[in-house]
Amino acid sequence: MTADYKGDYQELVDEISELLGAPATLENRDFELIAFGAYDSEGELDASALDPVRARSILTRRSTAAVREWFEGFGITRATGPVRIPPTPEAGVYRGRVCLPVRHRGVVLGYVWLLDDDPGPSDAQLGAAMEVAGRIGALLADEALHGADLTRELRAVLAAERGWQRDMAVAELRTALGPRGDGVHTMVCVAPWPSADPDDAPSVRTVPGATALCTVPWGAAGHGLALLVRLRSADVPAPALTAAARLLERAGADAAAGVAGGRAGLAELGTAWHEASAAARAALAEPRFGPVAEWRSIGPYRLLTSLPPETGQDPAVRALSTPAHRELARTAEVFLDCAGQAGRTAAALGIHRQTLYYRLSRVEQLTGLDLDDGEDRLLLHMVLKGARL
Repeated sequence: MTADYKGDYQELVDEISELLGAPATLENRDFELIAFGAYDSEGELDASALDPVRARSILTRRSTAAVREWFEGFGITRATGPVRIPPTPEAGVYRGRVCLPVRHRGVVLGYVWLLDDDPGPSDAQLGAAMEVAGRIGALLADEALHGADLTRELRAVLAAERGWQRDMAVAELRTALGPRGDGVHTMVCVAPWPSADPDDAPSVRTVPGATALCTVPWGAAGHGLALLVRLRSADVPAPALTAAARLLERAGADAAAGVAGGRAGLAELGTAWHEASAAARAALAEPRFGPVAEWRSIGPYRLLTSLPPETGQDPAVRALSTPAHRELARTAEVFLDCAGQAGRTAAALGIHRQTLYYRLSRVEQLTGLDLDDGEDRLLLHMVLKGARL
């Protein structure tokens, strides 16, 4: 089965809102927002219905750990029917809740929430809503299974050579995705990832917006994590940035993430992966980009990451690249970053201008380059930046 899950969830949540005459909210079992309804008797959402907890859930698309622990204290993880939760202003819950546990084959997969009024929905209404919650549970289970099955297809796309091999791999992934494959997607790269073992990779259901993920070779002997993320619009990368930040929490302090530009369909998935990988490399090389870097924001590194690894070993700059001359190399790079302005460079390095001039003359002696020549400056700047990669 393939489906446009997001649209289906929204329709089912709207159905529950209509049945109960109140705006309903659907979250997964990790309290991450999936869909919410805006129904009321006047056809508009009354702002007074939003207490701080519900407002935060809708705006940030998830609840805090403290809120999750508080609600779970009412037994919602074990419940098989509606659970009423009283208002608790000190917890930010100004209005009572009705929680409809979303289960499939005895396993809780999420929760439908609605604000409780007096007298509130009848038993018959709640029974009908629980039937809809059961259909939501079946969809959640199907999406989890379907998403897990896409690991092989995504890995095949990323490993395939350009040309007909990649085209075939992309076609197989598109077939597996069904209608979802025509939506807007982007790629996220997180590297280095601590393990290549698929069992150590996060579940696609725990990453907001994720369609598929897999581990990939990274560097000489390491591994990275590749993630395919759905976007609402190519110009709004927020879901990918959120997913990248979530994954970095598991990747460790030495990791960084890159996000490609958004694209409709999957035809340019290989290019998107190149962009995501390049942005991750740039974030690792330049902390000012990270820990999550977008391809569109890495400036000259868009070009530098496309060059061969030996770019940083240009003969003219080889002597400057030795550990003994690390300070001179940094001086030259800051000087070029500052567009050759001596005053800005000296201030950035915290040195006297005369010290700067001496170091720059030593750079010219070691490299044979003329720092008054535009092409020589360009070569030196590219090599120094490329060496970081």
